[in-house]
Amino acid sequence: MQFSTAPYSPRTYLPAGIDLTDLKTLEGLYGRLQADLEAAATAAELETWLASYGEVDSAIDQARSERYIAMTCQTDDPEREKAYLHFVEELDPALKPRQFALWQTLVAKPAFEMLPDYYAVFRRSVATAVRLYREQNIPRETATAKLCQSYQKISGAMTVTFDGAEQTLPRMGRIQEETDRARRQAAWEAVAARRLADSEKLEEIFDQLLVLREEIAKEAGFADARAYFFASRERFDYTPDDCLRFHDAIEKQIVPLVREMQAERKAKLGVDTLRPWDLAVDPEARPPLKPFATGDELFEKTDAIFGELDPRLKGFFDVLRQGGLVDLENRKGKAPGGYQANLPEARVPFIFMNAVGMQRDVETLLHEAGHAFHTLAAREQPMNWYRNGIPIEFCEVASMSMELLGAPYMGKFYNEEESKRARRDHLEGIVKFFPWMAIVDGFQHWLYTHPGHSRPERKAAWIALMDRFGGIEDWTGLGDLSEARAYLWHRQLHIFELPFYYVEYGIAQLGALQVWSAAHKDRKAAIDAYLSGLSLGGSKPLPQLFEGAGIAFDFTDKTIAPLIALVREEMAKLG
Repeated sequence: MQFSTAPYSPRTYLPAGIDLTDLKTLEGLYGRLQADLEAAATAAELETWLASYGEVDSAIDQARSERYIAMTCQTDDPEREKAYLHFVEELDPALKPRQFALWQTLVAKPAFEMLPDYYAVFRRSVATAVRLYREQNIPRETATAKLCQSYQKISGAMTVTFDGAEQTLPRMGRIQEETDRARRQAAWEAVAARRLADSEKLEEIFDQLLVLREEIAKEAGFADARAYFFASRERFDYTPDDCLRFHDAIEKQIVPLVREMQAERKAKLGVDTLRPWDLAVDPEARPPLKPFATGDELFEKTDAIFGELDPRLKGFFDVLRQGGLVDLENRKGKAPGGYQANLPEARVPFIFMNAVGMQRDVETLLHEAGHAFHTLAAREQPMNWYRNGIPIEFCEVASMSMELLGAPYMGKFYNEEESKRARRDHLEGIVKFFPWMAIVDGFQHWLYTHPGHSRPERKAAWIALMDRFGGIEDWTGLGDLSEARAYLWHRQLHIFELPFYYVEYGIAQLGALQVWSAAHKDRKAAIDAYLSGLSLGGSKPLPQLFEGAGIAFDFTDKTIAPLIALVREEMAKLG
Protein backbone atom coordinates (compact mmCIF):
# COMPACT_ATOMS: atom_id res chain seq x y z
CA MET A 1 0.00 0.00 0.00
CA GLN A 2 1.89 3.03 -1.33
CA PHE A 3 0.11 6.25 -2.18
CA SER A 4 0.96 9.92 -2.48
CA THR A 5 -0.10 11.91 0.58
CA ALA A 6 1.57 15.22 -0.30
CA PRO A 7 -0.65 18.26 0.40
CA TYR A 8 -2.53 19.48 -2.67
CA SER A 9 -1.91 23.07 -1.52
CA PRO A 10 1.23 24.03 0.42
CA ARG A 11 0.75 24.38 4.18
CA THR A 12 0.88 27.96 5.44
CA TYR A 13 -0.53 27.67 8.98
CA LEU A 14 0.82 24.37 10.28
CA PRO A 15 4.44 24.39 11.52
CA ALA A 16 6.91 22.31 9.48
CA GLY A 17 7.40 18.79 10.83
CA ILE A 18 4.40 18.95 13.18
CA ASP A 19 3.41 15.64 14.80
CA LEU A 20 -0.34 15.29 14.24
CA THR A 21 -0.55 12.25 16.52
CA ASP A 22 0.66 14.02 19.68
CA LEU A 23 -2.21 15.21 21.89
CA LYS A 24 -0.31 18.09 23.52
CA THR A 25 0.70 19.39 20.09
CA LEU A 26 -2.88 19.19 18.85
CA GLU A 27 -4.25 20.88 21.97
CA GLY A 28 -1.75 23.69 21.40
CA LEU A 29 -2.86 23.94 17.77
CA TYR A 30 -6.53 24.19 18.75
CA GLY A 31 -5.62 26.77 21.39
CA ARG A 32 -3.94 28.84 18.67
CA LEU A 33 -7.01 28.48 16.40
CA GLN A 34 -9.26 29.58 19.28
CA ALA A 35 -7.12 32.66 20.00
CA ASP A 36 -6.95 33.61 16.31
CA LEU A 37 -10.72 33.23 15.99
CA GLU A 38 -11.37 35.40 19.04
CA ALA A 39 -9.15 38.10 17.50
CA ALA A 40 -10.96 38.02 14.13
CA ALA A 41 -13.50 40.83 13.83
CA THR A 42 -14.41 41.25 10.16
CA ALA A 43 -15.83 38.87 7.56
CA ALA A 44 -12.49 39.02 5.69
CA GLU A 45 -10.62 38.02 8.87
CA LEU A 46 -13.08 35.16 9.42
CA GLU A 47 -12.43 33.95 5.85
CA THR A 48 -8.69 33.94 6.57
CA TRP A 49 -9.35 32.02 9.79
CA LEU A 50 -11.57 29.49 7.98
CA ALA A 51 -8.74 28.83 5.51
CA SER A 52 -6.37 28.17 8.43
CA TYR A 53 -8.93 25.97 10.15
CA GLY A 54 -9.48 24.05 6.89
CA GLU A 55 -5.75 23.39 6.58
CA VAL A 56 -5.59 22.02 10.14
CA ASP A 57 -8.77 19.99 9.79
CA SER A 58 -7.66 18.46 6.45
CA ALA A 59 -4.27 17.47 7.85
CA ILE A 60 -5.75 15.84 10.97
CA ASP A 61 -8.48 14.09 8.96
CA GLN A 62 -5.87 12.74 6.57
CA ALA A 63 -3.68 11.46 9.40
CA ARG A 64 -6.70 9.61 10.81
CA SER A 65 -7.69 8.31 7.35
CA GLU A 66 -4.17 7.04 6.58
CA ARG A 67 -4.18 5.06 9.81
CA TYR A 68 -7.64 3.64 9.14
CA ILE A 69 -6.59 2.55 5.64
CA ALA A 70 -3.38 1.00 6.96
CA MET A 71 -5.27 -0.91 9.67
CA THR A 72 -8.02 -2.25 7.37
CA CYS A 73 -5.48 -3.37 4.77
CA GLN A 74 -3.70 -5.48 7.41
CA THR A 75 -5.79 -6.15 10.52
CA ASP A 76 -3.27 -8.70 11.84
CA ASP A 77 -0.62 -6.00 12.36
CA PRO A 78 -0.97 -4.84 16.02
CA GLU A 79 1.08 -1.68 15.36
CA ARG A 80 -1.36 -0.48 12.71
CA GLU A 81 -4.32 -1.18 14.97
CA LYS A 82 -2.64 0.63 17.86
CA ALA A 83 -1.93 3.71 15.69
CA TYR A 84 -5.56 3.95 14.56
CA LEU A 85 -7.05 3.31 18.01
CA HIS A 86 -4.78 6.02 19.45
CA PHE A 87 -6.56 8.45 17.14
CA VAL A 88 -10.14 7.41 17.83
CA GLU A 89 -9.84 6.61 21.54
CA GLU A 90 -7.43 9.30 22.72
CA LEU A 91 -7.17 12.15 20.22
CA ASP A 92 -10.74 12.45 18.89
CA PRO A 93 -12.51 12.55 22.30
CA ALA A 94 -10.04 15.20 23.54
CA LEU A 95 -10.45 17.36 20.42
CA LYS A 96 -14.24 17.13 20.11
CA PRO A 97 -15.07 19.69 22.83
CA ARG A 98 -12.38 22.05 21.50
CA GLN A 99 -13.88 21.74 18.03
CA PHE A 100 -17.32 22.57 19.38
CA ALA A 101 -15.93 25.56 21.30
CA LEU A 102 -14.63 26.91 17.98
CA TRP A 103 -18.10 26.64 16.42
CA GLN A 104 -19.73 28.36 19.41
CA THR A 105 -17.24 31.22 19.19
CA LEU A 106 -17.66 31.47 15.42
CA VAL A 107 -21.48 31.55 15.47
CA ALA A 108 -21.46 34.24 18.18
CA LYS A 109 -19.35 36.58 15.99
CA PRO A 110 -21.39 39.41 14.40
CA ALA A 111 -19.23 39.01 11.27
CA PHE A 112 -20.34 35.35 10.94
CA GLU A 113 -23.61 36.45 9.30
CA MET A 114 -21.66 38.79 6.99
CA LEU A 115 -19.60 36.05 5.37
CA PRO A 116 -20.09 35.99 1.56
CA ASP A 117 -22.85 33.84 0.02
CA TYR A 118 -20.33 31.09 -0.76
CA TYR A 119 -20.37 30.23 2.96
CA ALA A 120 -24.19 30.05 3.27
CA VAL A 121 -24.42 26.22 3.40
CA PHE A 122 -21.54 26.06 5.89
CA ARG A 123 -23.15 28.79 8.05
CA ARG A 124 -26.43 26.89 8.11
CA SER A 125 -24.75 23.62 9.19
CA VAL A 126 -22.62 25.13 11.94
CA ALA A 127 -25.47 27.25 13.32
CA THR A 128 -27.66 24.11 13.48
CA ALA A 129 -24.98 22.11 15.32
CA VAL A 130 -24.64 24.88 17.91
CA ARG A 131 -28.42 25.26 18.24
CA LEU A 132 -28.92 21.52 18.90
CA TYR A 133 -26.09 21.08 21.39
CA ARG A 134 -27.10 20.50 25.02
CA GLU A 135 -24.55 19.47 27.62
CA GLN A 136 -27.34 17.65 29.48
CA ASN A 137 -27.70 15.31 26.49
CA ILE A 138 -24.12 14.02 26.63
CA PRO A 139 -24.89 11.26 29.21
CA ARG A 140 -27.97 10.27 27.15
CA GLU A 141 -25.87 10.07 23.98
CA THR A 142 -23.31 7.93 25.83
CA ALA A 143 -26.10 5.62 27.05
CA THR A 144 -27.45 5.42 23.48
CA ALA A 145 -24.01 4.46 22.14
CA LYS A 146 -23.72 1.69 24.77
CA LEU A 147 -27.15 0.29 23.85
CA CYS A 148 -26.16 0.31 20.17
CA GLN A 149 -23.01 -1.61 21.10
CA SER A 150 -25.21 -4.16 22.89
CA TYR A 151 -27.32 -4.48 19.73
CA GLN A 152 -24.16 -5.07 17.67
CA LYS A 153 -22.89 -7.62 20.17
CA ILE A 154 -26.14 -9.62 20.22
CA SER A 155 -26.50 -9.49 16.42
CA GLY A 156 -22.85 -10.35 15.80
CA ALA A 157 -22.95 -13.34 18.16
CA MET A 158 -25.85 -15.02 16.34
CA THR A 159 -24.83 -18.36 14.84
CA VAL A 160 -26.65 -21.57 13.94
CA THR A 161 -25.57 -25.18 13.62
CA PHE A 162 -25.96 -26.26 10.02
CA ASP A 163 -24.16 -28.85 7.90
CA GLY A 164 -22.74 -30.18 11.16
CA ALA A 165 -20.87 -26.96 11.96
CA GLU A 166 -21.41 -23.57 13.58
CA GLN A 167 -22.29 -21.02 10.88
CA THR A 168 -22.59 -17.23 10.94
CA LEU A 169 -25.81 -15.70 9.61
CA PRO A 170 -24.09 -14.01 6.61
CA ARG A 171 -22.69 -17.42 5.61
CA MET A 172 -26.19 -18.90 5.97
CA GLY A 173 -27.47 -16.17 3.65
CA ARG A 174 -25.46 -17.67 0.81
CA ILE A 175 -27.44 -20.92 1.09
CA GLN A 176 -30.50 -18.92 -0.05
CA GLU A 177 -28.85 -18.75 -3.50
CA GLU A 178 -28.54 -22.55 -3.79
CA THR A 179 -30.92 -24.49 -6.06
CA ASP A 180 -31.97 -27.18 -3.53
CA ARG A 181 -35.30 -25.82 -2.24
CA ALA A 182 -35.56 -28.11 0.80
CA ARG A 183 -32.07 -27.07 1.86
CA ARG A 184 -32.95 -23.37 1.43
CA GLN A 185 -36.04 -23.86 3.59
CA ALA A 186 -34.07 -25.63 6.32
CA ALA A 187 -31.46 -22.85 6.31
CA TRP A 188 -34.14 -20.14 6.38
CA GLU A 189 -35.95 -21.80 9.28
CA ALA A 190 -32.72 -22.19 11.27
CA VAL A 191 -31.91 -18.49 10.86
CA ALA A 192 -35.49 -17.35 11.61
CA ALA A 193 -35.56 -19.42 14.82
CA ARG A 194 -32.19 -18.02 15.88
CA ARG A 195 -33.27 -14.42 15.33
CA LEU A 196 -36.54 -14.98 17.20
CA ALA A 197 -34.61 -16.42 20.15
CA ASP A 198 -33.11 -12.96 20.77
CA SER A 199 -36.14 -10.87 19.77
CA GLU A 200 -37.07 -10.14 23.40
CA LYS A 201 -33.57 -8.81 24.19
CA LEU A 202 -33.60 -6.59 21.10
CA GLU A 203 -37.09 -5.28 21.91
CA GLU A 204 -35.84 -4.33 25.39
CA ILE A 205 -32.85 -2.48 23.92
CA PHE A 206 -35.10 -0.65 21.49
CA ASP A 207 -37.55 0.39 24.22
CA GLN A 208 -34.66 2.04 26.06
CA LEU A 209 -33.35 3.71 22.88
CA LEU A 210 -36.78 5.22 22.18
CA VAL A 211 -37.01 6.76 25.65
CA LEU A 212 -33.49 8.23 25.43
CA ARG A 213 -34.09 9.67 21.96
CA GLU A 214 -37.36 11.25 23.05
CA GLU A 215 -35.56 12.81 26.05
CA ILE A 216 -32.74 14.12 23.82
CA ALA A 217 -35.28 15.74 21.48
CA LYS A 218 -37.25 17.30 24.33
CA GLU A 219 -34.06 18.64 25.96
CA ALA A 220 -33.12 20.30 22.65
CA GLY A 221 -36.53 21.98 22.45
CA PHE A 222 -38.29 19.83 19.85
CA ALA A 223 -41.90 18.63 19.87
CA ASP A 224 -40.89 15.08 18.99
CA ALA A 225 -37.85 12.99 18.10
CA ARG A 226 -38.68 13.06 14.39
CA ALA A 227 -38.39 16.86 14.28
CA TYR A 228 -35.09 16.66 16.19
CA PHE A 229 -33.56 14.05 13.86
CA PHE A 230 -34.63 15.95 10.74
CA ALA A 231 -32.77 18.97 12.13
CA SER A 232 -29.71 16.99 13.27
CA ARG A 233 -29.47 15.29 9.86
CA GLU A 234 -29.59 18.77 8.29
CA ARG A 235 -32.69 18.07 6.24
CA PHE A 236 -33.20 21.70 5.34
CA ASP A 237 -34.56 21.01 1.86
CA TYR A 238 -37.24 18.38 2.45
CA THR A 239 -39.80 17.61 5.15
CA PRO A 240 -41.39 14.57 6.81
CA ASP A 241 -44.43 15.11 4.57
CA ASP A 242 -42.18 14.97 1.49
CA CYS A 243 -40.94 11.56 2.70
CA LEU A 244 -44.49 10.31 3.27
CA ARG A 245 -45.43 11.42 -0.26
CA PHE A 246 -42.34 9.55 -1.52
CA HIS A 247 -43.72 6.40 0.18
CA ASP A 248 -47.09 6.96 -1.54
CA ALA A 249 -45.39 7.25 -4.94
CA ILE A 250 -43.41 4.05 -4.30
CA GLU A 251 -46.62 2.21 -3.39
CA LYS A 252 -48.30 3.40 -6.58
CA GLN A 253 -45.43 3.19 -9.09
CA ILE A 254 -42.98 0.55 -7.84
CA VAL A 255 -44.73 -1.99 -5.59
CA PRO A 256 -46.82 -3.35 -8.52
CA LEU A 257 -43.61 -3.93 -10.53
CA VAL A 258 -41.98 -5.80 -7.63
CA ARG A 259 -45.03 -8.03 -7.31
CA GLU A 260 -45.00 -8.67 -11.07
CA MET A 261 -41.31 -9.60 -10.85
CA GLN A 262 -42.11 -12.02 -8.02
CA ALA A 263 -44.97 -13.60 -10.01
CA GLU A 264 -42.52 -14.11 -12.89
CA ARG A 265 -40.01 -15.64 -10.44
CA LYS A 266 -42.69 -18.00 -9.11
CA ALA A 267 -43.51 -19.16 -12.65
CA LYS A 268 -39.85 -19.69 -13.57
CA LEU A 269 -39.22 -21.65 -10.37
CA GLY A 270 -42.31 -23.77 -11.12
CA VAL A 271 -43.60 -23.56 -7.54
CA ASP A 272 -47.24 -23.37 -6.40
CA THR A 273 -46.46 -20.78 -3.73
CA LEU A 274 -43.56 -18.36 -3.46
CA ARG A 275 -42.00 -18.64 0.01
CA PRO A 276 -39.47 -16.46 1.88
CA TRP A 277 -36.70 -18.94 0.95
CA ASP A 278 -37.43 -18.57 -2.80
CA LEU A 279 -36.40 -14.91 -3.14
CA ALA A 280 -32.61 -15.05 -3.65
CA VAL A 281 -32.03 -18.16 -5.79
CA ASP A 282 -31.54 -17.69 -9.53
CA PRO A 283 -35.01 -18.58 -10.91
CA GLU A 284 -33.49 -20.43 -13.87
CA ALA A 285 -31.07 -22.42 -11.66
CA ARG A 286 -28.02 -20.90 -13.36
CA PRO A 287 -24.68 -20.93 -11.52
CA PRO A 288 -23.34 -17.61 -10.16
CA LEU A 289 -21.68 -15.30 -12.68
CA LYS A 290 -17.85 -15.33 -12.68
CA PRO A 291 -16.72 -12.01 -14.15
CA PHE A 292 -12.98 -12.06 -13.34
CA ALA A 293 -10.22 -14.06 -11.68
CA THR A 294 -7.88 -11.41 -10.18
CA GLY A 295 -8.01 -7.89 -8.80
CA ASP A 296 -5.86 -6.70 -11.71
CA GLU A 297 -8.36 -8.12 -14.19
CA LEU A 298 -11.22 -6.41 -12.34
CA PHE A 299 -9.37 -3.08 -12.46
CA GLU A 300 -8.35 -3.37 -16.14
CA LYS A 301 -11.82 -4.30 -17.35
CA THR A 302 -13.48 -1.59 -15.26
CA ASP A 303 -10.91 0.88 -16.62
CA ALA A 304 -11.96 -0.21 -20.13
CA ILE A 305 -15.60 0.52 -19.24
CA PHE A 306 -14.68 4.08 -18.22
CA GLY A 307 -12.66 4.39 -21.43
CA GLU A 308 -15.85 3.64 -23.38
CA LEU A 309 -17.96 5.97 -21.25
CA ASP A 310 -15.86 9.15 -21.19
CA PRO A 311 -12.13 10.01 -21.31
CA ARG A 312 -12.50 12.22 -18.20
CA LEU A 313 -13.79 9.29 -16.15
CA LYS A 314 -10.95 7.09 -17.40
CA GLY A 315 -8.51 9.87 -16.48
CA PHE A 316 -9.88 9.98 -12.94
CA PHE A 317 -9.75 6.19 -12.65
CA ASP A 318 -6.15 6.14 -13.87
CA VAL A 319 -5.24 8.58 -11.05
CA LEU A 320 -6.14 5.78 -8.62
CA ARG A 321 -3.78 3.29 -10.24
CA GLN A 322 -0.92 5.75 -10.69
CA GLY A 323 -1.23 6.88 -7.07
CA GLY A 324 -1.50 3.37 -5.61
CA LEU A 325 -4.93 4.37 -4.31
CA VAL A 326 -6.68 0.99 -4.63
CA ASP A 327 -6.59 -2.29 -2.71
CA LEU A 328 -9.10 -4.59 -4.37
CA GLU A 329 -8.36 -8.28 -3.75
CA ASN A 330 -9.58 -10.30 -0.80
CA ARG A 331 -6.72 -11.76 1.26
CA LYS A 332 -5.98 -13.03 4.74
CA GLY A 333 -5.64 -10.24 7.26
CA LYS A 334 -7.83 -7.73 5.39
CA ALA A 335 -10.87 -6.19 7.07
CA PRO A 336 -14.22 -7.27 5.54
CA GLY A 337 -16.35 -5.06 3.30
CA GLY A 338 -15.50 -2.17 1.05
CA TYR A 339 -15.27 1.61 1.23
CA GLN A 340 -13.98 4.75 -0.44
CA ALA A 341 -11.98 6.95 1.93
CA ASN A 342 -10.81 10.51 1.36
CA LEU A 343 -7.30 11.79 1.99
CA PRO A 344 -8.44 15.39 2.46
CA GLU A 345 -5.08 17.16 2.43
CA ALA A 346 -3.89 15.41 -0.74
CA ARG A 347 -7.48 15.70 -2.09
CA VAL A 348 -7.45 12.15 -3.42
CA PRO A 349 -9.63 9.09 -2.76
CA PHE A 350 -8.69 5.55 -1.76
CA ILE A 351 -10.78 2.50 -2.73
CA PHE A 352 -10.76 -0.58 -0.49
CA MET A 353 -12.52 -3.82 -1.49
CA ASN A 354 -12.54 -7.56 -0.95
CA ALA A 355 -13.08 -8.79 -4.50
CA VAL A 356 -13.58 -12.54 -4.85
CA GLY A 357 -14.71 -12.82 -8.47
CA MET A 358 -18.46 -12.10 -8.16
CA GLN A 359 -20.77 -9.78 -10.12
CA ARG A 360 -21.37 -7.82 -6.93
CA ASP A 361 -17.63 -6.96 -6.94
CA VAL A 362 -17.97 -5.35 -10.38
CA GLU A 363 -20.94 -3.29 -9.18
CA THR A 364 -19.05 -2.34 -6.00
CA LEU A 365 -16.02 -1.07 -7.91
CA LEU A 366 -18.22 0.98 -10.26
CA HIS A 367 -20.01 2.36 -7.17
CA GLU A 368 -16.86 3.24 -5.22
CA ALA A 369 -15.31 4.71 -8.38
CA GLY A 370 -18.29 7.10 -8.51
CA HIS A 371 -17.45 8.28 -4.98
CA ALA A 372 -13.79 8.63 -6.02
CA PHE A 373 -14.81 10.72 -9.06
CA HIS A 374 -16.75 12.99 -6.69
CA THR A 375 -13.62 13.57 -4.60
CA LEU A 376 -11.54 14.36 -7.69
CA ALA A 377 -14.21 16.50 -9.39
CA ALA A 378 -14.66 18.64 -6.25
CA ARG A 379 -10.96 19.03 -5.39
CA GLU A 380 -10.86 22.67 -6.61
CA GLN A 381 -13.52 23.74 -4.10
CA PRO A 382 -11.65 26.27 -1.92
CA MET A 383 -13.29 25.18 1.33
CA ASN A 384 -12.43 21.86 2.99
CA TRP A 385 -15.96 21.68 4.40
CA TYR A 386 -17.39 21.61 0.87
CA ARG A 387 -14.88 19.10 -0.46
CA ASN A 388 -15.66 16.58 2.29
CA GLY A 389 -19.03 17.57 3.78
CA ILE A 390 -21.25 16.56 0.86
CA PRO A 391 -24.81 15.45 1.76
CA ILE A 392 -25.33 11.69 1.46
CA GLU A 393 -28.40 12.27 -0.73
CA PHE A 394 -26.03 13.64 -3.39
CA CYS A 395 -22.89 11.59 -2.59
CA GLU A 396 -24.79 8.46 -3.50
CA VAL A 397 -25.97 9.96 -6.80
CA ALA A 398 -22.28 10.02 -7.79
CA SER A 399 -21.79 6.34 -6.99
CA MET A 400 -25.15 4.85 -7.99
CA SER A 401 -25.01 6.66 -11.35
CA MET A 402 -21.74 4.89 -12.17
CA GLU A 403 -23.32 1.48 -11.54
CA LEU A 404 -26.05 2.33 -14.05
CA LEU A 405 -23.86 4.09 -16.63
CA GLY A 406 -21.32 1.25 -16.57
CA ALA A 407 -23.91 -1.52 -16.93
CA PRO A 408 -24.23 -1.43 -20.76
CA TYR A 409 -20.52 -2.31 -20.97
CA MET A 410 -20.72 -5.56 -19.01
CA GLY A 411 -19.52 -7.19 -22.23
CA LYS A 412 -16.01 -6.37 -20.97
CA PHE A 413 -16.61 -9.18 -18.45
CA TYR A 414 -19.19 -11.47 -20.07
CA ASN A 415 -20.69 -12.94 -23.20
CA GLU A 416 -23.98 -11.42 -24.39
CA GLU A 417 -26.33 -13.68 -22.40
CA GLU A 418 -24.33 -13.28 -19.18
CA SER A 419 -24.17 -9.53 -19.71
CA LYS A 420 -27.96 -9.33 -20.05
CA ARG A 421 -28.40 -11.41 -16.91
CA ALA A 422 -26.04 -9.18 -14.89
CA ARG A 423 -27.80 -6.03 -16.07
CA ARG A 424 -31.29 -7.35 -15.39
CA ASP A 425 -30.31 -8.58 -11.91
CA HIS A 426 -28.89 -5.12 -11.15
CA LEU A 427 -32.08 -3.33 -12.25
CA GLU A 428 -34.22 -5.80 -10.26
CA GLY A 429 -32.12 -5.04 -7.17
CA ILE A 430 -32.73 -1.31 -7.58
CA VAL A 431 -36.48 -1.80 -7.99
CA LYS A 432 -36.70 -4.10 -4.94
CA PHE A 433 -34.81 -1.62 -2.76
CA PHE A 434 -37.45 1.13 -2.95
CA PRO A 435 -40.33 -0.70 -1.15
CA TRP A 436 -37.96 -1.92 1.58
CA MET A 437 -36.70 1.65 2.02
CA ALA A 438 -40.32 2.86 2.32
CA ILE A 439 -41.00 0.22 4.99
CA VAL A 440 -37.88 1.10 7.02
CA ASP A 441 -38.42 4.86 6.71
CA GLY A 442 -42.19 4.69 7.23
CA PHE A 443 -41.69 2.59 10.37
CA GLN A 444 -39.42 5.24 11.86
CA HIS A 445 -41.93 8.00 11.09
CA TRP A 446 -44.46 5.95 13.05
CA LEU A 447 -42.07 5.08 15.91
CA TYR A 448 -40.98 8.64 16.66
CA THR A 449 -44.43 10.24 16.36
CA HIS A 450 -46.06 7.72 18.72
CA PRO A 451 -44.20 8.20 22.02
CA GLY A 452 -45.14 5.74 24.73
CA HIS A 453 -46.47 3.14 22.28
CA SER A 454 -46.66 -0.51 23.35
CA ARG A 455 -44.80 -3.42 21.79
CA PRO A 456 -48.02 -4.90 20.29
CA GLU A 457 -48.77 -1.49 18.70
CA ARG A 458 -45.24 -1.36 17.29
CA LYS A 459 -45.59 -4.86 15.90
CA ALA A 460 -48.92 -3.98 14.27
CA ALA A 461 -47.40 -0.85 12.68
CA TRP A 462 -44.57 -2.90 11.16
CA ILE A 463 -46.92 -5.60 9.82
CA ALA A 464 -49.18 -2.93 8.28
CA LEU A 465 -46.17 -1.53 6.39
CA MET A 466 -45.10 -5.02 5.29
CA ASP A 467 -48.63 -5.61 3.96
CA ARG A 468 -48.62 -2.26 2.16
CA PHE A 469 -45.18 -2.47 0.51
CA GLY A 470 -44.26 -6.17 0.68
CA GLY A 471 -44.21 -8.84 -2.00
CA ILE A 472 -46.43 -11.83 -2.77
CA GLU A 473 -44.39 -14.39 -0.82
CA ASP A 474 -46.46 -16.57 1.52
CA TRP A 475 -45.60 -16.55 5.24
CA THR A 476 -48.47 -18.82 6.39
CA GLY A 477 -48.17 -22.30 7.85
CA LEU A 478 -44.82 -21.66 9.52
CA GLY A 479 -45.99 -22.18 13.11
CA ASP A 480 -44.00 -20.08 15.57
CA LEU A 481 -41.65 -19.01 12.75
CA SER A 482 -44.43 -16.95 11.13
CA GLU A 483 -43.53 -14.39 13.84
CA ALA A 484 -40.25 -13.80 11.97
CA ARG A 485 -42.06 -11.41 9.60
CA ALA A 486 -43.12 -9.18 12.51
CA TYR A 487 -39.49 -8.79 13.62
CA LEU A 488 -37.70 -8.48 10.27
CA TRP A 489 -36.78 -4.94 11.29
CA HIS A 490 -34.46 -6.30 13.99
CA ARG A 491 -31.89 -7.08 11.28
CA GLN A 492 -31.85 -3.46 9.97
CA LEU A 493 -29.10 -1.79 11.98
CA HIS A 494 -30.14 1.72 10.86
CA ILE A 495 -33.36 1.49 12.92
CA PHE A 496 -31.34 0.80 16.06
CA GLU A 497 -28.17 2.80 15.46
CA LEU A 498 -28.94 5.55 12.92
CA PRO A 499 -32.51 6.81 13.31
CA PHE A 500 -34.04 8.23 10.11
CA TYR A 501 -30.88 7.46 8.13
CA TYR A 502 -32.13 5.45 5.16
CA VAL A 503 -34.41 7.53 2.95
CA GLU A 504 -31.27 9.28 1.65
CA TYR A 505 -30.46 6.19 -0.40
CA GLY A 506 -33.89 6.25 -2.03
CA ILE A 507 -33.56 9.95 -2.89
CA ALA A 508 -30.08 9.35 -4.34
CA GLN A 509 -31.23 6.33 -6.35
CA LEU A 510 -33.90 8.48 -8.00
CA GLY A 511 -31.18 10.99 -8.86
CA ALA A 512 -28.98 8.24 -10.34
CA LEU A 513 -31.89 6.88 -12.40
CA GLN A 514 -32.38 10.39 -13.80
CA VAL A 515 -28.69 10.59 -14.81
CA TRP A 516 -29.09 7.17 -16.47
CA SER A 517 -32.29 8.28 -18.22
CA ALA A 518 -30.54 11.42 -19.52
CA ALA A 519 -27.66 9.27 -20.82
CA HIS A 520 -30.17 7.29 -22.92
CA LYS A 521 -30.90 10.51 -24.80
CA ASP A 522 -27.38 12.03 -24.91
CA ARG A 523 -24.60 10.27 -23.02
CA LYS A 524 -21.99 13.02 -23.32
CA ALA A 525 -24.41 15.75 -22.20
CA ALA A 526 -25.50 13.59 -19.24
CA ILE A 527 -21.88 13.00 -18.15
CA ASP A 528 -21.05 16.70 -18.65
CA ALA A 529 -23.90 17.61 -16.29
CA TYR A 530 -22.97 14.81 -13.85
CA LEU A 531 -19.37 16.05 -13.56
CA SER A 532 -20.53 19.66 -13.31
CA GLY A 533 -22.77 18.73 -10.37
CA LEU A 534 -19.98 16.73 -8.71
CA SER A 535 -17.59 19.70 -9.00
CA LEU A 536 -19.87 21.69 -6.66
CA GLY A 537 -18.93 19.44 -3.74
CA GLY A 538 -21.23 20.43 -0.88
CA SER A 539 -21.20 24.16 -1.67
CA LYS A 540 -24.91 24.43 -2.56
CA PRO A 541 -28.19 23.27 -0.99
CA LEU A 542 -29.44 19.86 -2.17
CA PRO A 543 -31.90 21.12 -4.83
CA GLN A 544 -29.11 23.13 -6.47
CA LEU A 545 -26.67 20.20 -6.33
CA PHE A 546 -29.23 18.07 -8.16
CA GLU A 547 -29.94 20.89 -10.60
CA GLY A 548 -26.18 21.25 -11.17
CA ALA A 549 -26.11 17.60 -12.27
CA GLY A 550 -29.04 18.18 -14.64
CA ILE A 551 -31.57 16.28 -12.50
CA ALA A 552 -34.61 17.19 -10.40
CA PHE A 553 -34.68 17.12 -6.61
CA ASP A 554 -38.14 15.61 -6.57
CA PHE A 555 -39.53 12.33 -5.29
CA THR A 556 -43.13 12.42 -6.43
CA ASP A 557 -45.06 10.51 -9.11
CA LYS A 558 -44.00 13.11 -11.67
CA THR A 559 -40.35 12.02 -11.42
CA ILE A 560 -40.80 8.36 -10.49
CA ALA A 561 -43.36 7.28 -13.13
CA PRO A 562 -41.20 7.92 -16.25
CA LEU A 563 -38.13 6.39 -14.58
CA ILE A 564 -39.96 3.18 -13.70
CA ALA A 565 -41.39 3.08 -17.25
CA LEU A 566 -37.79 3.19 -18.56
CA VAL A 567 -36.71 0.46 -16.11
CA ARG A 568 -39.61 -1.74 -17.31
CA GLU A 569 -38.60 -1.12 -20.93
CA GLU A 570 -34.94 -2.01 -20.25
CA MET A 571 -35.85 -5.13 -18.29
CA ALA A 572 -38.10 -6.29 -21.14
CA LYS A 573 -35.19 -5.89 -23.58
CA LEU A 574 -32.88 -7.85 -21.29
CA GLY A 575 -35.30 -10.77 -20.98
